[in-house]
Amino acid sequence: MTGQTEKTVAIVGAGIVGVATALWLLRAGHRVILVDKAGPGEGASLGNGGILASCAVVPVSGPGLIAKAPRMLLDPRQPLFVRWRDMPGMVPWLWRFMGNANANDTRRIAAALAPLVGDSLADHQALAAGTAAERYIVPGDYLYIYRDRREFEAEAFSWDIRRAHGFTWEEMGPDRLHAYDPAISRDMRFAVRLPGHGRITDPGAYVRALAAEAEARGARLVRAEVSEVLREGGGRVRGLPAGGEVIACDDVVVCAGAWSGRLARALGLRVPLQAERGYHVELWNPSQTLSAPAMVSAGKFVLNPMEGRLRLAGVVELASRDAPPARAPFRLLMRGLRAVLPDLRWDEASEWMGSRPSTPDSLPLIGAVPGLAGAWAGFGHQHVGLTAGPATGRLLAQMIAGQRPNVDVAPYDPGRFA
Repeated sequence: MTGQTEKTVAIVGAGIVGVATALWLLRAGHRVILVDKAGPGEGASLGNGGILASCAVVPVSGPGLIAKAPRMLLDPRQPLFVRWRDMPGMVPWLWRFMGNANANDTRRIAAALAPLVGDSLADHQALAAGTAAERYIVPGDYLYIYRDRREFEAEAFSWDIRRAHGFTWEEMGPDRLHAYDPAISRDMRFAVRLPGHGRITDPGAYVRALAAEAEARGARLVRAEVSEVLREGGGRVRGLPAGGEVIACDDVVVCAGAWSGRLARALGLRVPLQAERGYHVELWNPSQTLSAPAMVSAGKFVLNPMEGRLRLAGVVELASRDAPPARAPFRLLMRGLRAVLPDLRWDEASEWMGSRPSTPDSLPLIGAVPGLAGAWAGFGHQHVGLTAGPATGRLLAQMIAGQRPNVDVAPYDPGRFA
């Protein structure tokens, strides 16, 4: 490790971002302690849609959202839900979020997301190379399914942004679509096929396999909840109290997803982080599957063939992180499924709900925490945590080692909300 000082780095959170950071640090010769209250591959790293969605550069807060949101909130057929009793506490976050719902900010956010997600398949392949996790990565197409061409044309602004960032696609009318995948309902008469994407066939097992590789390389795994960081005089990280011990370390990285807020505050970092909840349904031993994973535009949810099951994942629910799951999002997913695969049968269904860590500007916090040397942030990825995990981990590992990334990291500045 020429010209570098070996460090001991404690990483709080063993989801995809934390585990990716650990592996890149270990490969650079540093010592790593992974700390997670539930163990690797839980939370959003378990329940996400499993798509390596390189084209997901367009944030939810696009132009027109302000006009559409009231109707969406009152229509159970729309993929936006609110737990009204929790609404008062969300108003400041929503105000700032809606402030970005315009064309200029959408383009700015997309430009910042592109370096994190644009090469997701290659980033995951590099992260998992030579490990047991490789087998879960499947390269292939990604479909956007529409009821008709008009529905696609209504999203022209989003597709123009994707084109501006170098994405190309095939537009498929009804004959071409149903030749590509005969299982899809004839009521779906248009689709977009994006090559060069990928999927994970079991996200939880994938992250656990990566964590096992980190342990095999010498990382220590501690199962504990963390609420504070110890400091030296002069404002530098000294250690991490976790599981009844104090872990001595040179640096601490917060990668705990929607649970990052408390520890961020202990570091002196003020960030408006909202738990934006998502849902999935898994249908085991399905009678049909898809030729490629798909985003169903009408319901804004994905269908992903996984090992032994088909996963339906999506929905945006604004609610307290600890509130019980609602039934309406599950019903919406199943209605959407029937519109696309009306003949599907399965043996068993399972359900999941979890929280995405969302910021008002739809961008993660990646980088040094202001005012505390050795403290780092790596959370707030909203809908693209799995997609952006390897790139985020590499950026953090480079910055912790004192290297200058070849990506402009200013848009992810953890101090931007101060």
